[in-house]
Amino acid sequence: MALPPGLPVRRAALRLLDAVCRRGETLEQAQAAALADIRKAPDRALAKAIASETLRWLTDLDALIDSATRQRLPGDAKARMVLRLMLAQALRLDTPPHAVIATGLALLAGGPRRLAHGVFSALVQQGAALPAAPTLPEQVTARWGADKAAAIAPGLALPPELDLALKHPAQTAARAVAMGGISLAPGHVRLPRGAAVEKLDGFKTGDWWVQDLAASLPARLLGAGEGRSALDLCAAPGGKTMQLAAAGWKVTALDLSKRRLALLKDNLRRTGLAASPVRADALAWQPRHRFDAILIDAPCTATGTCRRHPDVLHRIGKAQIAEMAQLQRALAARAADWLNPGGVLVYAVCSLESEEGEEQAAWIDAELGLIPSPISAEELPAGLAPTAEGWLRTHPGMLAEHGGLDGFFVARWSKG
Repeated sequence: MALPPGLPVRRAALRLLDAVCRRGETLEQAQAAALADIRKAPDRALAKAIASETLRWLTDLDALIDSATRQRLPGDAKARMVLRLMLAQALRLDTPPHAVIATGLALLAGGPRRLAHGVFSALVQQGAALPAAPTLPEQVTARWGADKAAAIAPGLALPPELDLALKHPAQTAARAVAMGGISLAPGHVRLPRGAAVEKLDGFKTGDWWVQDLAASLPARLLGAGEGRSALDLCAAPGGKTMQLAAAGWKVTALDLSKRRLALLKDNLRRTGLAASPVRADALAWQPRHRFDAILIDAPCTATGTCRRHPDVLHRIGKAQIAEMAQLQRALAARAADWLNPGGVLVYAVCSLESEEGEEQAAWIDAELGLIPSPISAEELPAGLAPTAEGWLRTHPGMLAEHGGLDGFFVARWSKG
Protein backbone atom coordinates (compact mmCIF):
# COMPACT_ATOMS: atom_id res chain seq x y z
CA MET A 1 0.00 0.00 0.00
CA ALA A 2 1.32 3.41 -0.97
CA LEU A 3 2.05 5.75 1.89
CA PRO A 4 -0.18 8.84 2.06
CA PRO A 5 1.38 12.05 0.73
CA GLY A 6 2.60 14.28 3.51
CA LEU A 7 3.32 11.45 5.92
CA PRO A 8 7.08 12.23 6.29
CA VAL A 9 6.21 15.80 7.30
CA ARG A 10 3.80 14.55 9.97
CA ARG A 11 6.39 12.09 11.25
CA ALA A 12 8.84 14.95 11.56
CA ALA A 13 6.25 17.02 13.43
CA LEU A 14 5.65 14.11 15.80
CA ARG A 15 9.38 13.84 16.45
CA LEU A 16 9.52 17.56 17.25
CA LEU A 17 6.59 17.30 19.65
CA ASP A 18 8.06 14.24 21.33
CA ALA A 19 11.43 15.98 21.79
CA VAL A 20 9.79 18.89 23.59
CA CYS A 21 7.18 17.05 25.66
CA ARG A 22 9.18 14.00 26.69
CA ARG A 23 12.82 15.09 26.57
CA GLY A 24 12.51 18.78 27.40
CA GLU A 25 14.39 19.94 24.29
CA THR A 26 13.71 23.23 22.58
CA LEU A 27 12.16 23.14 19.13
CA GLU A 28 15.38 24.63 17.79
CA GLN A 29 17.50 21.91 19.43
CA ALA A 30 15.20 19.19 18.10
CA GLN A 31 15.16 20.32 14.49
CA ALA A 32 18.43 18.80 13.31
CA ALA A 33 17.38 15.24 14.16
CA ALA A 34 13.64 15.57 13.66
CA LEU A 35 13.87 17.16 10.21
CA ALA A 36 16.90 15.24 8.97
CA ASP A 37 14.98 13.48 6.17
CA ILE A 38 12.89 16.51 5.15
CA ARG A 39 14.73 18.32 2.37
CA LYS A 40 12.31 20.87 0.92
CA ALA A 41 12.03 24.18 2.75
CA PRO A 42 8.20 24.34 2.54
CA ASP A 43 7.94 20.83 4.03
CA ARG A 44 10.31 21.73 6.85
CA ALA A 45 8.30 24.86 7.53
CA LEU A 46 5.06 22.87 7.61
CA ALA A 47 6.46 20.32 10.08
CA LYS A 48 7.57 23.14 12.37
CA ALA A 49 4.23 24.91 12.02
CA ILE A 50 2.29 21.77 12.97
CA ALA A 51 4.47 21.19 16.04
CA SER A 52 4.40 24.87 17.05
CA GLU A 53 0.62 25.20 16.79
CA THR A 54 0.20 21.97 18.74
CA LEU A 55 2.37 23.35 21.54
CA ARG A 56 0.66 26.75 21.41
CA TRP A 57 -2.76 25.16 22.02
CA LEU A 58 -1.66 22.02 23.88
CA THR A 59 -3.78 22.53 27.01
CA ASP A 60 -6.93 23.11 24.96
CA LEU A 61 -6.21 20.24 22.59
CA ASP A 62 -5.81 17.91 25.56
CA ALA A 63 -9.12 19.12 26.98
CA LEU A 64 -10.84 18.22 23.72
CA ILE A 65 -9.21 14.79 23.64
CA ASP A 66 -10.19 14.09 27.25
CA SER A 67 -13.77 15.11 26.53
CA ALA A 68 -14.04 12.41 23.88
CA THR A 69 -12.38 9.46 25.67
CA ARG A 70 -13.91 7.27 28.38
CA GLN A 71 -10.54 6.55 29.94
CA ARG A 72 -7.93 9.30 30.04
CA LEU A 73 -4.96 8.66 27.80
CA PRO A 74 -1.56 9.00 29.52
CA GLY A 75 0.13 12.32 28.83
CA ASP A 76 2.97 10.71 26.88
CA ALA A 77 0.88 8.08 25.07
CA LYS A 78 1.55 8.02 21.35
CA ALA A 79 -2.17 8.09 20.61
CA ARG A 80 -2.49 11.37 22.54
CA MET A 81 0.55 12.82 20.78
CA VAL A 82 -0.89 11.95 17.37
CA LEU A 83 -4.37 13.23 18.25
CA ARG A 84 -2.83 16.53 19.33
CA LEU A 85 -1.18 16.89 15.92
CA MET A 86 -4.34 15.86 14.09
CA LEU A 87 -6.53 18.36 15.91
CA ALA A 88 -3.98 21.16 15.55
CA GLN A 89 -3.98 20.66 11.79
CA ALA A 90 -7.75 20.60 11.53
CA LEU A 91 -8.50 23.44 13.94
CA ARG A 92 -5.53 25.76 13.40
CA LEU A 93 -4.06 25.02 9.98
CA ASP A 94 -7.31 24.33 8.10
CA THR A 95 -6.13 20.93 6.89
CA PRO A 96 -9.07 18.93 5.43
CA PRO A 97 -10.22 16.17 7.84
CA HIS A 98 -9.68 13.40 5.28
CA ALA A 99 -6.03 14.44 4.87
CA VAL A 100 -5.59 14.66 8.65
CA ILE A 101 -7.00 11.15 9.09
CA ALA A 102 -4.90 9.64 6.30
CA THR A 103 -1.61 10.96 7.63
CA GLY A 104 -2.49 10.77 11.32
CA LEU A 105 -3.58 7.15 11.42
CA ALA A 106 -0.50 6.18 9.42
CA LEU A 107 1.58 7.44 12.36
CA LEU A 108 -0.06 4.79 14.55
CA ALA A 109 0.96 1.71 12.60
CA GLY A 110 0.50 -1.20 14.98
CA GLY A 111 -1.21 1.11 17.48
CA PRO A 112 -4.70 2.24 18.46
CA ARG A 113 -5.82 3.55 15.08
CA ARG A 114 -9.48 2.85 15.75
CA LEU A 115 -9.36 4.89 18.95
CA ALA A 116 -7.66 7.85 17.26
CA HIS A 117 -10.04 7.70 14.29
CA GLY A 118 -13.06 7.57 16.58
CA VAL A 119 -11.95 10.44 18.83
CA PHE A 120 -10.97 12.71 15.96
CA SER A 121 -14.11 12.01 13.93
CA ALA A 122 -16.39 12.52 16.94
CA LEU A 123 -14.82 15.87 17.73
CA VAL A 124 -15.05 17.05 14.12
CA GLN A 125 -18.69 15.98 13.88
CA GLN A 126 -19.46 17.82 17.13
CA GLY A 127 -18.00 20.99 15.69
CA ALA A 128 -15.21 21.09 18.26
CA ALA A 129 -13.44 24.45 18.42
CA LEU A 130 -10.64 26.10 20.32
CA PRO A 131 -11.12 29.21 22.48
CA ALA A 132 -10.21 32.69 21.28
CA ALA A 133 -6.96 32.56 23.27
CA PRO A 134 -4.87 29.57 24.38
CA THR A 135 -5.30 28.23 27.89
CA LEU A 136 -1.89 28.36 29.55
CA PRO A 137 -0.51 25.26 31.31
CA GLU A 138 -1.37 25.01 35.00
CA GLN A 139 2.24 25.37 36.11
CA VAL A 140 2.61 28.58 34.09
CA THR A 141 -0.58 30.12 35.48
CA ALA A 142 0.57 29.18 38.98
CA ARG A 143 3.88 31.02 38.46
CA TRP A 144 2.50 34.12 36.78
CA GLY A 145 -0.80 34.40 38.62
CA ALA A 146 -4.26 34.22 37.05
CA ASP A 147 -4.49 37.93 36.19
CA LYS A 148 -1.11 38.07 34.46
CA ALA A 149 -1.77 34.81 32.60
CA ALA A 150 -5.14 36.12 31.41
CA ALA A 151 -3.53 39.33 30.13
CA ILE A 152 -0.78 37.45 28.28
CA ALA A 153 -2.85 34.65 26.70
CA PRO A 154 -4.50 36.74 23.93
CA GLY A 155 -1.05 37.64 22.65
CA LEU A 156 -0.24 33.97 22.12
CA ALA A 157 -3.15 33.11 19.84
CA LEU A 158 -1.15 33.73 16.66
CA PRO A 159 2.52 33.50 15.66
CA PRO A 160 4.14 36.95 15.63
CA GLU A 161 4.49 39.20 12.64
CA LEU A 162 7.91 40.19 11.29
CA ASP A 163 9.70 43.10 12.96
CA LEU A 164 12.62 44.88 11.32
CA ALA A 165 15.11 47.25 12.95
CA LEU A 166 16.40 49.89 10.53
CA LYS A 167 20.02 50.96 10.26
CA HIS A 168 18.87 54.50 9.51
CA PRO A 169 15.86 55.46 11.67
CA ALA A 170 15.33 58.63 9.62
CA GLN A 171 14.06 56.35 6.83
CA THR A 172 11.31 54.82 8.99
CA ALA A 173 8.26 56.40 7.38
CA ALA A 174 9.48 55.83 3.83
CA ARG A 175 10.48 52.24 4.56
CA ALA A 176 7.15 51.42 6.15
CA VAL A 177 5.25 52.72 3.13
CA ALA A 178 7.56 51.09 0.58
CA MET A 179 7.43 47.69 2.30
CA GLY A 180 3.71 47.76 3.05
CA GLY A 181 4.18 47.67 6.81
CA ILE A 182 3.54 49.78 9.89
CA SER A 183 5.91 51.42 12.34
CA LEU A 184 5.49 51.46 16.11
CA ALA A 185 8.69 53.40 16.86
CA PRO A 186 11.48 55.24 15.02
CA GLY A 187 13.72 52.69 13.34
CA HIS A 188 11.04 49.97 13.42
CA VAL A 189 8.89 48.42 10.68
CA ARG A 190 6.41 45.56 11.16
CA LEU A 191 5.42 43.36 8.22
CA PRO A 192 2.84 40.57 7.95
CA ARG A 193 4.06 37.12 8.98
CA GLY A 194 5.24 34.75 6.27
CA ALA A 195 7.48 37.18 4.41
CA ALA A 196 10.63 35.61 2.93
CA VAL A 197 13.27 37.66 4.73
CA GLU A 198 16.08 37.20 2.21
CA LYS A 199 13.86 38.45 -0.63
CA LEU A 200 12.74 41.66 1.05
CA ASP A 201 13.99 44.98 -0.27
CA GLY A 202 17.03 46.12 1.66
CA PHE A 203 18.18 42.71 2.91
CA LYS A 204 21.19 42.36 0.61
CA THR A 205 22.19 45.96 1.12
CA GLY A 206 22.04 45.57 4.90
CA ASP A 207 19.50 48.32 5.52
CA TRP A 208 17.82 46.42 8.36
CA TRP A 209 17.84 43.25 10.45
CA VAL A 210 15.11 41.14 12.03
CA GLN A 211 14.49 42.11 15.66
CA ASP A 212 11.32 42.05 17.75
CA LEU A 213 10.19 45.49 18.86
CA ALA A 214 10.57 44.58 22.54
CA ALA A 215 14.08 43.26 21.92
CA SER A 216 15.06 46.63 20.45
CA LEU A 217 14.07 48.62 23.55
CA PRO A 218 17.09 47.91 25.83
CA ALA A 219 19.64 49.35 23.38
CA ARG A 220 17.39 52.34 22.66
CA LEU A 221 17.64 53.26 26.35
CA LEU A 222 21.36 53.96 25.99
CA GLY A 223 20.75 56.75 23.47
CA ALA A 224 23.35 58.13 21.06
CA GLY A 225 26.92 56.89 21.44
CA GLU A 226 28.82 59.82 19.95
CA GLY A 227 31.96 57.69 19.79
CA ARG A 228 31.83 56.49 23.39
CA SER A 229 32.59 52.88 24.34
CA ALA A 230 29.90 50.25 24.92
CA LEU A 231 30.00 46.58 25.89
CA ASP A 232 27.26 44.31 24.58
CA LEU A 233 27.39 41.36 26.96
CA CYS A 234 26.04 38.04 25.59
CA ALA A 235 25.78 39.83 22.25
CA ALA A 236 25.10 37.19 19.58
CA PRO A 237 23.42 36.99 17.15
CA GLY A 238 23.95 40.73 17.09
CA GLY A 239 20.70 42.71 16.93
CA LYS A 240 21.61 44.92 19.88
CA THR A 241 25.24 45.21 18.76
CA MET A 242 24.05 46.56 15.41
CA GLN A 243 21.65 48.96 17.13
CA LEU A 244 24.46 50.36 19.27
CA ALA A 245 26.87 50.61 16.35
CA ALA A 246 24.23 52.38 14.23
CA ALA A 247 23.65 54.81 17.14
CA GLY A 248 27.32 55.80 17.17
CA TRP A 249 28.73 53.62 19.94
CA LYS A 250 32.14 51.98 19.72
CA VAL A 251 30.99 48.47 20.54
CA THR A 252 32.73 45.45 22.01
CA ALA A 253 30.46 42.45 21.40
CA LEU A 254 31.15 39.59 23.81
CA ASP A 255 29.71 36.09 23.48
CA LEU A 256 30.77 32.57 24.38
CA SER A 257 29.16 30.69 21.48
CA LYS A 258 31.35 30.26 18.41
CA ARG A 259 28.34 29.49 16.21
CA ARG A 260 26.30 32.48 17.39
CA LEU A 261 29.29 34.80 17.19
CA ALA A 262 29.73 33.75 13.56
CA LEU A 263 26.14 34.88 12.94
CA LEU A 264 26.96 38.22 14.56
CA LYS A 265 29.96 38.67 12.28
CA ASP A 266 27.83 37.79 9.23
CA ASN A 267 25.24 40.37 10.28
CA LEU A 268 27.91 43.03 10.72
CA ARG A 269 29.29 42.30 7.25
CA ARG A 270 25.83 42.47 5.68
CA THR A 271 24.92 45.76 7.34
CA GLY A 272 28.35 47.35 7.02
CA LEU A 273 28.35 48.25 10.70
CA ALA A 274 31.49 48.12 12.83
CA ALA A 275 31.99 46.36 16.16
CA SER A 276 34.70 44.33 17.87
CA PRO A 277 33.51 40.74 18.42
CA VAL A 278 35.15 38.85 21.30
CA ARG A 279 34.64 35.19 22.05
CA ALA A 280 34.97 34.64 25.80
CA ASP A 281 33.18 33.55 28.95
CA ALA A 282 31.91 36.71 30.62
CA LEU A 283 32.43 35.12 34.04
CA ALA A 284 36.16 34.72 33.37
CA TRP A 285 36.94 37.52 30.88
CA GLN A 286 38.72 40.71 31.96
CA PRO A 287 38.40 43.80 29.75
CA ARG A 288 41.42 45.96 28.97
CA HIS A 289 39.48 49.14 29.73
CA ARG A 290 36.25 50.27 31.32
CA PHE A 291 33.15 51.21 29.36
CA ASP A 292 30.83 54.19 29.15
CA ALA A 293 27.83 51.88 28.69
CA ILE A 294 27.15 48.19 29.26
CA LEU A 295 24.14 46.31 27.95
CA ILE A 296 23.47 42.96 29.62
CA ASP A 297 20.97 41.00 27.57
CA ALA A 298 21.35 38.20 30.07
CA PRO A 299 20.90 34.48 29.42
CA CYS A 300 17.44 33.57 30.69
CA THR A 301 14.58 31.12 30.42
CA ALA A 302 13.24 33.12 27.44
CA THR A 303 9.62 32.64 28.51
CA GLY A 304 8.92 36.09 27.05
CA THR A 305 9.38 34.63 23.56
CA CYS A 306 6.48 32.20 24.03
CA ARG A 307 4.44 33.61 21.14
CA ARG A 308 7.21 32.61 18.71
CA HIS A 309 8.61 29.70 20.76
CA PRO A 310 5.59 28.05 22.43
CA ASP A 311 7.76 25.16 23.62
CA VAL A 312 8.96 27.34 26.53
CA LEU A 313 5.50 27.09 28.07
CA HIS A 314 5.99 23.36 28.52
CA ARG A 315 9.72 23.06 29.28
CA ILE A 316 10.51 25.71 31.88
CA GLY A 317 10.11 25.21 35.62
CA LYS A 318 11.45 26.44 38.93
CA ALA A 319 14.82 24.68 38.57
CA GLN A 320 15.66 26.40 35.26
CA ILE A 321 14.52 29.78 36.60
CA ALA A 322 16.71 29.49 39.69
CA GLU A 323 19.73 28.44 37.62
CA MET A 324 19.34 31.41 35.28
CA ALA A 325 18.81 33.86 38.16
CA GLN A 326 22.10 32.82 39.74
CA LEU A 327 23.96 33.35 36.45
CA GLN A 328 22.30 36.72 35.88
CA ARG A 329 23.44 38.05 39.25
CA ALA A 330 26.99 36.91 38.61
CA LEU A 331 27.03 38.73 35.26
CA ALA A 332 25.56 41.92 36.72
CA ALA A 333 28.10 41.98 39.55
CA ARG A 334 31.02 41.67 37.13
CA ALA A 335 29.62 44.23 34.70
CA ALA A 336 29.14 46.84 37.43
CA ASP A 337 32.92 46.82 38.00
CA TRP A 338 33.60 47.47 34.31
CA LEU A 339 31.73 50.79 34.12
CA ASN A 340 33.45 54.16 33.94
CA PRO A 341 32.26 56.76 36.47
CA GLY A 342 29.07 58.21 35.03
CA GLY A 343 28.63 55.12 32.86
CA VAL A 344 25.25 53.52 32.26
CA LEU A 345 24.22 49.89 32.78
CA VAL A 346 21.10 48.41 31.16
CA TYR A 347 19.96 44.98 32.33
CA ALA A 348 17.45 43.08 30.21
CA VAL A 349 15.94 39.60 29.94
CA CYS A 350 13.39 38.18 27.51
CA SER A 351 11.71 36.44 30.45
CA LEU A 352 8.30 36.84 32.06
CA GLU A 353 9.55 35.47 35.39
CA SER A 354 9.81 37.96 38.26
CA GLU A 355 12.85 36.08 39.61
CA GLU A 356 14.75 37.04 36.45
CA GLY A 357 13.39 40.56 36.18
CA GLU A 358 11.93 42.56 39.06
CA GLU A 359 13.73 40.59 41.76
CA GLN A 360 17.06 41.00 39.98
CA ALA A 361 16.58 44.75 39.64
CA ALA A 362 15.80 45.04 43.35
CA TRP A 363 18.95 43.04 44.12
CA ILE A 364 21.09 45.29 41.90
CA ASP A 365 19.60 48.33 43.65
CA ALA A 366 20.54 46.89 47.04
CA GLU A 367 23.89 45.23 46.35
CA LEU A 368 25.90 46.79 43.52
CA GLY A 369 26.17 50.44 44.52
CA LEU A 370 24.69 51.74 41.26
CA ILE A 371 22.29 54.67 41.00
CA PRO A 372 18.84 53.87 39.54
CA SER A 373 18.19 55.73 36.28
CA PRO A 374 14.42 55.49 35.83
CA ILE A 375 13.04 54.88 32.35
CA SER A 376 10.61 57.58 31.21
CA ALA A 377 7.47 57.18 29.14
CA GLU A 378 8.94 59.53 26.52
CA GLU A 379 11.65 56.96 25.77
CA LEU A 380 9.13 54.23 24.94
CA PRO A 381 6.82 53.49 22.00
CA ALA A 382 3.25 54.73 22.33
CA GLY A 383 1.18 52.30 24.38
CA LEU A 384 4.02 51.28 26.70
CA ALA A 385 4.78 52.81 30.09
CA PRO A 386 7.41 52.30 32.79
CA THR A 387 6.56 50.79 36.16
CA ALA A 388 6.40 52.87 39.32
CA GLU A 389 10.04 51.90 39.96
CA GLY A 390 11.12 53.25 36.57
CA TRP A 391 11.58 49.78 35.10
CA LEU A 392 10.04 48.42 31.88
CA ARG A 393 7.94 45.25 31.75
CA THR A 394 6.42 44.09 28.44
CA HIS A 395 4.42 40.97 27.68
CA PRO A 396 2.78 39.44 24.57
CA GLY A 397 -0.66 40.80 25.44
CA MET A 398 0.52 44.41 25.14
CA LEU A 399 0.00 46.37 21.90
CA ALA A 400 -2.34 43.54 20.89
CA GLU A 401 -4.15 45.82 18.43
CA HIS A 402 -0.87 46.04 16.48
CA GLY A 403 0.15 42.38 16.80
CA GLY A 404 1.75 42.34 20.27
CA LEU A 405 5.40 42.04 21.24
CA ASP A 406 7.70 39.76 23.19
CA GLY A 407 7.93 39.75 26.96
CA PHE A 408 10.94 41.67 28.30
CA PHE A 409 12.12 43.16 31.57
CA VAL A 410 14.49 46.14 31.34
CA ALA A 411 16.06 48.34 34.02
CA ARG A 412 18.79 50.99 33.95
CA TRP A 413 21.39 52.41 36.35
CA SER A 414 24.33 54.80 36.29
CA LYS A 415 27.63 54.65 38.17
CA GLY A 416 28.49 57.50 40.54
